[in-house]
Amino acid sequence: MLGYFVYLAILILVPLWAQSKVKSTYKKYSQVMNSNMVTGAQVARKILDDNGLYDVNIEETKGMLSDHYDPRKKVVRLSSDNYHGYSAAAAAIAAHEVGHAIQDAESYAFLRFRHALVPIAGLGDKMSFIFILAGIFLGMMDLVLVGVIFMSFAVLFQLVTLPVEFDASNRAMGQLISSGIIRNNEERQTKKVLNAAALTYVAAALVAVAELIRFASMFLLANED
Repeated sequence: MLGYFVYLAILILVPLWAQSKVKSTYKKYSQVMNSNMVTGAQVARKILDDNGLYDVNIEETKGMLSDHYDPRKKVVRLSSDNYHGYSAAAAAIAAHEVGHAIQDAESYAFLRFRHALVPIAGLGDKMSFIFILAGIFLGMMDLVLVGVIFMSFAVLFQLVTLPVEFDASNRAMGQLISSGIIRNNEERQTKKVLNAAALTYVAAALVAVAELIRFASMFLLANED
């Protein structure tokens, strides 16, 4: 019974807490201006140019915290608030996304591995529950096993995402400091923004692992009977 409540806590409470932490931290530091009064777009452009990535473009995108790097089109996309904003949060997030562009340019191993996993992880995410539920309702545990295998690829993708995101944040801090974009107490503020954002990936990984353990245990217990 205790294990079930722990599972529910991981499945429901951890993601909610992570999202709340991200939103509250972002809201706080989006109201704190960076000392150099540069926008997120300017931060991204400077770091890209400092690393010789002149071919990587920067675009504004809709939505809140919809910032991302598109490796196919070599574009850093920043949400409107971060693209135009002069805040500590905007600088941190812009630098983080550029961190992914630098990873891409350097063929960072975990990033390449994650890209290779995308097709099979996407398939696993879509098909795993179909096989698992079909296996449960039909009493065919072989189908459950197939679903668990599919799910394992989706979980692997979540786990590989962690070093990719943490490395991008570390690169962001290094670039922001070395370029003089942030100074003194701004380093602490920037770390808080980056650490809060990382929580969403940690939460997603925990949920994915908990789901995999649950259904793998179900398969194993069924085969013991």
